[in-house]
Amino acid sequence: MDDLIPPGPETEPPAADVLAQMAQGLLVSQTLVAAEDLDLFTFLSAKGAATVAEVAAGVGVDERPAEIVLTACAALGLVERDGAGFRNTPVADHYLVRGRPYFFGDYIRMLRDHAFTGWMRVTEAVRSNRPSRWTAEQREDIFTSENRAKLFWDGLYPLSAVTARALGEAVDLGGVTRLLDVGGGGAAFDIELCRRYPGLRATVYDLPHVCEHAAERIGAAGLSERVSPHPGDFFADEELPDGHDAILLSMIMHDWDEARNRELLGKCFRALPRGGLLVISELLVDDDRTGPLDAALMSLNMLVATWGRNYTAGEYGDWLRAAGFDDVRTVRFRAPGANGAVLARKP
Repeated sequence: MDDLIPPGPETEPPAADVLAQMAQGLLVSQTLVAAEDLDLFTFLSAKGAATVAEVAAGVGVDERPAEIVLTACAALGLVERDGAGFRNTPVADHYLVRGRPYFFGDYIRMLRDHAFTGWMRVTEAVRSNRPSRWTAEQREDIFTSENRAKLFWDGLYPLSAVTARALGEAVDLGGVTRLLDVGGGGAAFDIELCRRYPGLRATVYDLPHVCEHAAERIGAAGLSERVSPHPGDFFADEELPDGHDAILLSMIMHDWDEARNRELLGKCFRALPRGGLLVISELLVDDDRTGPLDAALMSLNMLVATWGRNYTAGEYGDWLRAAGFDDVRTVRFRAPGANGAVLARKP
């Protein structure tokens, strides 16, 4: 017993609040799910403001749960008091009202139906080094599944659109005339970037059923003459479509491992002309692997859902130079789907 460390001076224990908040994170996301499932924010937008009784009658629930949900949404900053009733805050009115241009409701439902099931088995993913989103009964790939693609791409559209606007402000694409969006999904980036840059034309290169979905979005945006779907498979096809002076990889490379990413960068290099620009838009992990939180959690989401992870700007730089690119640099910005872009040129 002589070798036991003697007790030190008593110190005040650190506050446990932060751990409680972390452990209860699910409660926040599911409050948002419940409110959106009820179309609460769309109802309040139409009414302007409503009492608990009016909300209960309008969304079809009893007054007790209506009051509880409204209180939680008020605490989250999504609704606020207006006399005897409640109304939407600006963020809810802009993003959570059905029919608005950047409606996030489909994103919330996509997470509910697609992502959260795997997260409830996250330890399984960590221990097995396999996506826990897959089950013994369901091993359908979200990218190739035609049945689930609309849920996935409709859900990602508002996140991508807001991120595209931030990218367009941070990275000057004024000199680009033809953009190839590899894995462009629902064409959110192409639509937003073409709106910002009148001289830009874009090609959405993705799987055939995804291109059909993109064509609907492009047509609805009135951009069919400037944005064109190009069906293909960027791994199965020997080469990428040529004739473009810039290539965009947005929220694509985090889906794949290093070998696949190096293969894709090689195809991008061959498809670009001399002086061509490559843009990688992602939630970049810090080079010292200590954060930031959004990139770190998205990386864990990739463990749950894919064979990839989120990478550092340094890793992308090494791969780009190995593929033959030069003039590699990183531009930082803030958006839901990216915190920066790694840019490179083909010499």
